[in-house]
Amino acid sequence: MNKATFLSLAFAALTGGLFAQEKPAATPTPQWRPVYHFTPPTNWTNDPNGLIFLNGQFNLYYQHNPFENKWGHMSWGHATSKDLVTWKHLPVAIPEVVGKDTTTWIYSGSAVLDKNNTSGFGKNGKAPIVAIFTADQPKQKKESQFIAYSNDGGLSYKQYAHNPVIDLNMKDFRDPNVFWHEPTKQWIMTVAMVDEHMVRIYGSKNLKKWTKLSDFGPAGYTKNGWECPSLVPLVVDNNPAKIKWVLFVSSGGDHGPLMQYYVGDFNGTTFKNDNPADKVLTVDYGDAFYAAIPWRDAPQNKKILLGWLQNGKQETNPWKGQMSIPHDLSVKTTSEGLRLKQSPSTIVSGSLAKYAKGTLSKTNLTLENTLQLSPPGHFDGNSNWIDAVIKLNGAKKVGFTVAEKKGTAKKVLVGYDVEKQILYVDCTGAESANKSTENQIQTAPMKAVNGEIKIQVLIDKSSLEVFGNDGEKVISTMIYPDKDATGLSAFSEGKSAIKTLKVWDLNRR
Repeated sequence: MNKATFLSLAFAALTGGLFAQEKPAATPTPQWRPVYHFTPPTNWTNDPNGLIFLNGQFNLYYQHNPFENKWGHMSWGHATSKDLVTWKHLPVAIPEVVGKDTTTWIYSGSAVLDKNNTSGFGKNGKAPIVAIFTADQPKQKKESQFIAYSNDGGLSYKQYAHNPVIDLNMKDFRDPNVFWHEPTKQWIMTVAMVDEHMVRIYGSKNLKKWTKLSDFGPAGYTKNGWECPSLVPLVVDNNPAKIKWVLFVSSGGDHGPLMQYYVGDFNGTTFKNDNPADKVLTVDYGDAFYAAIPWRDAPQNKKILLGWLQNGKQETNPWKGQMSIPHDLSVKTTSEGLRLKQSPSTIVSGSLAKYAKGTLSKTNLTLENTLQLSPPGHFDGNSNWIDAVIKLNGAKKVGFTVAEKKGTAKKVLVGYDVEKQILYVDCTGAESANKSTENQIQTAPMKAVNGEIKIQVLIDKSSLEVFGNDGEKVISTMIYPDKDATGLSAFSEGKSAIKTLKVWDLNRR
């Protein structure tokens, strides 16, 4: 991904054009280091890359600067996990290539297990892992698609001797995402034609020679360039016999990052969008979620989306950038048509009891005004997970207050506005220094169901992710509370009732 282009377009309003000139913070910021989200031990990270499940482990490659806590020297960092919570950090898997006349940065892409050794890269009867990525050559102002292969389980990669495998002599042409399409017995690649607002689809029998199959776009949001496309088959209404294809595309939004999606059908050659070309469907309504791609091969045939959560204006040290909570994906039939459903992965939520210091469980609580949820010594470290079902009754607003500093107005509200029918995150009391005016309040349209709403609030030191009505809507953002701003409570304007409430205290580090 060409972050210089993206930052200049997408973050101009957010950062005042100064993002590229930021310097690493001199002071460590452990109070903002996430507990149950991925961060590298040190230095910069952005897009997740090469997501592949292998030998019982989730492999995460990621855009990484091995030398500095700022964007540059793009390489593929590497980590593995068995439960998507605890990560083993490994050496850089694909480093930048510095030559006499050409420097090649390793931009975003994907990785596949070539089970049948279609590429011929395998040795001794073992299937190789093949990485497909964008090679950016800054001096030549050129992006093309390279491949590299691994015969040691993905720990290290050797560049293909005849790279590039696709070269259109373009400045902005990036982020290949590859999968095997069984009905047509070929590898499929989606790659971004950035300024054309198109996704180009290629096919290959061997991962080396690629043939153009079709183009999709322009469609949906086209004010800024397109990046990080991925095309994924998803189950509809929990019925494995019914499948729809969803195409994800990232682009710089009006006030920060935007991810959009399209629902339709894929026949091995073309993707057909079910909705009108001007329809914009939003993956996340916050100001931080971007460049997400899926694990396609997770256990139980799950498709699990992982995104980059962007810092915005605030510096962290000795790392910068983190990944989102992994999202389980499906498609749901709604009154508006087929829509994406995404919820915190059950692989993660199933591990909460293992990692939690303590839990709070309540049922049938009458809620009026404020209910304190963080007694001294409990749930007071800004690393918590809340699941709640709330009966709205006569309330105007209901929700939770997080990262509250006692005796001050500093707090973040996560709530539901009954009259406006919106899920919202209100940071006006705490994040004015870190967010533009337009991003102080972030909202997503959402209707109550039988007078109730379901809400999940995931706060993890500096990240805040909110899932409404079983993943019907999602708002992800970054916050930077003071060290002593750790209050946690429920609120209601008017009388409501918490039907069920469970809070996990995950402040274990």
